[in-house]
Amino acid sequence: MNWITNYVRPRINSLFSRREVPENLWTKCPECGTMLFHRELSDNLNVCTSCDHHLAISPRDRFAALFDGGVFLDVKVPEPIADPLQFRDQKKYPDRMKAAQKATGEKEAMLVAEGEIGRTPIIAAAQDFSFMGGSMGMYVGNAIIAAAERAVKTKRPLVLFSAAGGARMQEGILSLMQMPRTTVAVEMLREAGLPYIVVLTHPTTGGVTASYAMLGDIQIAEPNALICFAGPRVIEQTIREKLPEGFQRAEYLLEHGMLDRVTHRKQLRDELVSILRLLGRMPAPTRADLPAPVAPSVQPEPAPAD
Repeated sequence: MNWITNYVRPRINSLFSRREVPENLWTKCPECGTMLFHRELSDNLNVCTSCDHHLAISPRDRFAALFDGGVFLDVKVPEPIADPLQFRDQKKYPDRMKAAQKATGEKEAMLVAEGEIGRTPIIAAAQDFSFMGGSMGMYVGNAIIAAAERAVKTKRPLVLFSAAGGARMQEGILSLMQMPRTTVAVEMLREAGLPYIVVLTHPTTGGVTASYAMLGDIQIAEPNALICFAGPRVIEQTIREKLPEGFQRAEYLLEHGMLDRVTHRKQLRDELVSILRLLGRMPAPTRADLPAPVAPSVQPEPAPAD
């Protein structure tokens, strides 16, 4: 009966065995615990369909939803020195970079692009928190300067989406030097009379908050985004007191005058178009690409016959 054990039984088991399901088909909402199907989540701009929690979204996916038709061009960013301090902790710095590049498919923690939103030409920059916590290193500093220079050259406003855990420790003092460098880049936009709009996403912390993230002409944040320099846990341990509910969240900062708006991700594009056209003294945005209808010509009625 070996042929039954060795052939028939495995054959039957293979016919009725459960098929393997890819692991990336479902995402668990960190706020309410709902399992979200990846296509449904992507169609909803990575916002939970159950509790409206804003999950992280990559810069390319954000730009695909932001720009008209999802069409945009990457702006070239100068490459910094790969490993200026020869830094090593548990891993070598170049090894960490390669792992982050493989995981995200991006070269670094910031993407700069140009295109149009609502027929309004802009330059946009976005940080990727999944790339080493969106940390601010020399490349991020170069990216913001490149975005500002491109905006001045093309006379376009700059829209920046921040998401960072602070400066990149593997670059030491060189990462902290990006704070004054990016401040000078923002000043270039001011001198050119170009709008600079910052959209703060979850989380925006550390040296990023202390520099370019809080220097916008208009400060917008996504709902419930953590925005701070030092985190709430560090503050509680320092002052040995319990912080207020929702402390350092977007709604708390809006209530205390640190922000101009808190806007849902699905409404953000329309709001940016309205603000940019208002600041640029342009006519109100149209809601479609078709030309406005022509009013019918009214013919005078013939005079009644005698």
